[in-house]
Amino acid sequence: MVGFGMQGPHGGRGGPFGGDWFGGGEHRRGGRRQRVFDGSELRLVLLHLIAERARHGYDLIREIEALTAGAYAPSPGVVYPTLTLLDDMNLIAEQQSDGAKKRFAVTDDGRTHLAERAEEVAALMARLRGLGEHRERVDAAPILRAMGNLKVALGHSLGAGDASQERLHEIAAMIDELAQKVERLD
Repeated sequence: MVGFGMQGPHGGRGGPFGGDWFGGGEHRRGGRRQRVFDGSELRLVLLHLIAERARHGYDLIREIEALTAGAYAPSPGVVYPTLTLLDDMNLIAEQQSDGAKKRFAVTDDGRTHLAERAEEVAALMARLRGLGEHRERVDAAPILRAMGNLKVALGHSLGAGDASQERLHEIAAMIDELAQKVERLD
């Protein structure tokens, strides 16, 4: 049986045929995942967002995801330990909140820390907004839908595994022709 869409170019299973089609939030270079921020940068971003208003971890994740138009959302496994570290560093403090969620506010030390790194914070926030602007400019939904349709059509046509070599070459030629037309677009 012919296998389509099993693995992407870097071994992932991102878009309809695998890989990370149109930057669905995962940044790769040389076949490896790239972090959007290193640990100290994420600490500054979280601290900045908490300085804007008191927040809990999930709210921070949602805010970053909103700023990037869904291109990036840090995992809870990164955010919550970072909040613990910021609290240990006396840059944030837990506030009284309703429910079980811990809500944090910035401390005076946290404000001082942000002021000392204002340029770096501005650059990090610009990077987040840039990811969001890029994501909004590249609305790939129609392309992803069409690629999904192609995958289904190929699955129906080739799924039984009894396609002749002639049919396989004919389908490959159609796909190659379309690829060349797309490459010629300006």
